[in-house]
Amino acid sequence: MSHLRDAAATDDPQAVAACDVPAGYRAAVVLAADQQAVTATPVGDRDPRRTVHVREVATPQLGHGEVLVATMASSINYNTVWSALFEPVPTFRFLRTFGRTSPEAARHDLPYHVLGSDLSGVVLRTGPGVREWKPGDEVVAHCLQPDLQTPGGHDDTLLDPGQRVWGYETNFGGLAEISLVKANQLMPKPAHLTWEEAASLGVALSTAYRQLVSHHGADMKQGERVLIWGAAGGVGAYATQLALNGGAVPVCVVSSQAKADLCRRMGAELVIDRAAENFTFWDEQDRPRLSEWSRFRSAVRNLAGDDPSIVVEHPGRETFGISVMITARGGSVVTCASTTGYQHSYDNRHLWMHVKRIIGSHMANYREAWAANDLVVRGSIHPVLSQSFPLDAVGEATRAVAGNSHHGKVGVLCLADRPGMGVRDHALRARKLDRINLFQKGR
Repeated sequence: MSHLRDAAATDDPQAVAACDVPAGYRAAVVLAADQQAVTATPVGDRDPRRTVHVREVATPQLGHGEVLVATMASSINYNTVWSALFEPVPTFRFLRTFGRTSPEAARHDLPYHVLGSDLSGVVLRTGPGVREWKPGDEVVAHCLQPDLQTPGGHDDTLLDPGQRVWGYETNFGGLAEISLVKANQLMPKPAHLTWEEAASLGVALSTAYRQLVSHHGADMKQGERVLIWGAAGGVGAYATQLALNGGAVPVCVVSSQAKADLCRRMGAELVIDRAAENFTFWDEQDRPRLSEWSRFRSAVRNLAGDDPSIVVEHPGRETFGISVMITARGGSVVTCASTTGYQHSYDNRHLWMHVKRIIGSHMANYREAWAANDLVVRGSIHPVLSQSFPLDAVGEATRAVAGNSHHGKVGVLCLADRPGMGVRDHALRARKLDRINLFQKGR
C-alpha cells in the first residue's frame, strides 16, 4: 500500500488516479466466528483488544453511486465499542438484515465486519453515477447511508426506514486502509487539519450539531443555558464549542479536574466536576438517590443563575431522570445515546406539568453534517483529538474509549504512517493552532 500512501501525500489527483486498486487491504474487523464465545462472556469482562482484529480483507466492488476512499485516518466512536463488545447486539445481525435487501447489499453480509464510522482520506475510484467527486479529492465522510426508496426520508433522511450507520450497520467502514462509502456521505476535508484531526470530526460533531443547532433538535438560541453531560468527551466537547460559537451559555458537567480544565480552556466558564462534588446519583441497591438529584439541581442553579433550557443527554440511564428534572419549564432534553444503559426512569410530573420536551436525536442528516463540517473548514469549530493510535493498536484505542479513560476523540492512523500529515492550508492552521492543539495539551 506504500505507493497509494505516497500518492495521497502528494496532493496530486493524477498520482492517485494512476494508482491501481489493490485486491485487498488491512482493516480492523470483528469476526462472526468469535460471536458465541464473546456473548457467553459477561459484558464487563469483554476486552476490545481480544475482539478487534487487524486482518487482510478483499477490496469490495464498486456499485452505483459508491466511492472507494484511500483512508488516511479514522477515529473511535462508541458504536465501535458496541461492535467490539458484541453488545447490545452483535453487529452481524445488522449485516444479515442488510444483506437480504438486495443483491448489491449482499456484499456486506460477510463473516467479518470492517468497523469504523469516520474517515479522512483521498478518493481513489468512483462508481457509476458519481458526479460530484473525482479521484484525488481530499474528503471526510458522514456516517449516514440513506436508502430513500420510500417517501419517509425525503424531508429528513433520518426518517428514512432504510437509513443505516456506515461501519456499524453496514460493512467496509473507516478503520481500514480502504473504505467503501456512498458519494452522498462525502464532504471536503478541512485543509488546515491533519488527516487524524479531520477524521475526528464526523460522527461526534454532526451529532452535537443536530442536537443543539438544527431545528430537528433544540434549535438553540443566543443566551440560552445549555447543560452538557460529559462535556470533555467527543459529543460533549463539540456541543460546548457549538454553544459558545452560537452565543449560548454552556454548563459543562465532567468527571475530573483535568476535564474541567479542558472545558475552561475551550472558553466555558460554568463547570461542574462531579467527582470533586462527590455526586452519587444511585445507591448500592440501584435506587435513585433523590436527595443527590436535588443537590445537583441546586448546584446548577447556583452556578448558572437558573435552570438550563436545553440539556444535551447521552449517558442515558444514570443521568436521564436528573436531566428531565433540572430542565427549565418549556425546555428540552435532547438525547442521542445511552452509554450507561437504555432503560431510563424519570418522574413524569417534571415533564408534563412543566411542559418540557424529550427529543430523540440520532447522528445528523447530510445537510446538517455538511453545515457542521463547514464550520470547521472556516476555522470556527476545532477538532478535539487527544491522541492517535496506529491501525495495529486499534483494539487498545477502542478499549480507551470503552473505559472512558480518554479526553475528546481518539484517532487511528490508517494509511498515514505518522501523525501530522495532510495539512494544505498552513496559514489558517497557524492562526488556529492553539485551539487545534487544545486537547493534546490537556493530556
